[in-house]
Amino acid sequence: KMCVKTRRLDVAALCLGHMGHARGANALRDCAHEPELNARVAMLAIQLGMLEEAEQLYISCGRYDLLNKLYQASNQWSKAIATSERHDRIHLRSTYYNFARHCELSGDVGAAISGYEKSGTHRFEVPRMLFDNISELEAYIMKSKDKKLLGWWAQYLESNGDMEAALQFYQAADDIMSFVRIWCYCGRFDEAITIATSSNDRAACYHLARQLENQERFTDAVHFYGKAQAYTNATRICRAQQLDKELISYAMYSTEEDMVICAQYYEDSGENWDKCIMLYHKSGQVGKALELAFQHQQFSALQHITSNLDSSVEPDTLQTCAQFFLEHQQYSKAVDLLVLAKKYLEALDVCIDKHISITEDMAESMSAEQGAEPEYKRTLYERIGECCMAQGNYHLATKKFTQAGNRIKAMRALLKSGDTEKIIFFAGVSRQKEIYVMAANYLQRLDWRKDPEIMKNIITFYTKGRALDSLSGFYDACAQVEIDEYQNYEKAMGALSEALKCLNKAKMQDISAQEARMNFLKRRISLLKKFVQARRTYETDAEEAMKQCLILLDEADIDSSVRSGDIYGLMIEHYASVNNYQKAYHLVQELKDRLPTASLAYYVNNTILEEIYRTLGVELQPLPDEGEDIEEEVPEEFGF
Repeated sequence: KMCVKTRRLDVAALCLGHMGHARGANALRDCAHEPELNARVAMLAIQLGMLEEAEQLYISCGRYDLLNKLYQASNQWSKAIATSERHDRIHLRSTYYNFARHCELSGDVGAAISGYEKSGTHRFEVPRMLFDNISELEAYIMKSKDKKLLGWWAQYLESNGDMEAALQFYQAADDIMSFVRIWCYCGRFDEAITIATSSNDRAACYHLARQLENQERFTDAVHFYGKAQAYTNATRICRAQQLDKELISYAMYSTEEDMVICAQYYEDSGENWDKCIMLYHKSGQVGKALELAFQHQQFSALQHITSNLDSSVEPDTLQTCAQFFLEHQQYSKAVDLLVLAKKYLEALDVCIDKHISITEDMAESMSAEQGAEPEYKRTLYERIGECCMAQGNYHLATKKFTQAGNRIKAMRALLKSGDTEKIIFFAGVSRQKEIYVMAANYLQRLDWRKDPEIMKNIITFYTKGRALDSLSGFYDACAQVEIDEYQNYEKAMGALSEALKCLNKAKMQDISAQEARMNFLKRRISLLKKFVQARRTYETDAEEAMKQCLILLDEADIDSSVRSGDIYGLMIEHYASVNNYQKAYHLVQELKDRLPTASLAYYVNNTILEEIYRTLGVELQPLPDEGEDIEEEVPEEFGF
């Protein structure tokens, strides 16, 4: 007892040995695995009869499971149940069960029943306990209304031959299978059929079907085998009794092996080929199904089968199906089957001849297999690209030509699409001279005058493509735009200078033509310089500027570089500003004679023209409004 107070278990073991307390020593060794010291000391206290000390020790270390066992062993059931409900709920049901067993042995039946119910074992333990007192057991079952107990009582009544009472209790227990079984045992199949039909209980339907089969009521048996989802049994009876109409509806839900057996049955009978083909197809024997469909001209079945075909079917079979659809003008389906059969070139021929659109999914499914010959892959992709080009699917054509390694054709397809953003991107990633030039040529057809980014790309692509002669022509076009739209001869002269530099670096095959172009550009630059100089001189020496303008007008090819209308406009505005209206009017007449189809307002301000004509008393023809189109005689440009 001192060892309990001092917690000296090592000394306690020696003491128990000296006392000859073998049970206590064994219990102390058995609890050595417990992690809490107080729990081990509590076991020592129990062996020494110190129950109150053991109780306090278990509470102090929180071992309520061991405290529960202590209360049960000492018949303190109220404390055991209270402890289990509050602190040891994992052992609550076993505590109630042990309490019920204790009450049963003590003769307290009511408390025992309550304990068994709380422990969840009353469906077995209560009938066992009250079996010797049937009336009390029946009263308990009737009072509880537990379906499992009602079912147990029904079985008891059935074992005693009381079928009517058993039926009532089976019905109360919702045991449909047993209910139907009793009706069948009593030979009252109509009632059994009614119950099985309304309940849809699979076990009940299966039992009823077996009984009906034994009674040779095969149609009803097949029906209830179907409700029980016992399709193999249903098809077995249908084949045996030649119920061909019912057979297909159950065979379609049966196993693959059973489907094959049913299909062979139809095949042997020589009738119902559509059902036979359908079953072969459903069971996975597609080849057999197609063979019979062609052999017996079952076109509707054939269409159904081919709608679910995949690449696992033999290529020859797929090609045969494709030929069938070609003969019946179902070209789209034929193309799909040829693709599945990997007859890609034949599929493409059908697409072209019969105008079947090639979708992106179809084109991807035509991809060559791993390990295919490079030449075959190139030919296939190019053929797909050509078909897409013919059908106007330019983006897909670009993709396929790129996969074939033919970037030139890919660029041509992309140019037809008109997708400027992708054209610029493709040219940038391709890094081929020809593609750079093609992209630049395309961009020149756009409104590059209003988009500096496009102009930048044109120059970049011509430069990277080493097409300096084309770049020279582009600079020439830029110069002409500056003259025609903005009358900015300084910028035009700069653009022509760049054109000359590019042409000088170019390596054209026709050297003489290159020299001729260079000389022509030099001549134009020279004339531009003279006109620009004349405009600058006008600010300081107007008369000298007028002399230079007259000299320029005498140049035979002046309109190839400087618009003569701009020269006349400068001179007319000058003489009008110094009130020499007669000279200005004379120059106006010269301008009209030189450019008879041109509008004067394009070169000379309307206000100045009105002032000249009003001062001289000459009637001025109506001038066009700002919004009206002005026809202008444009000199022919030098061809490149």
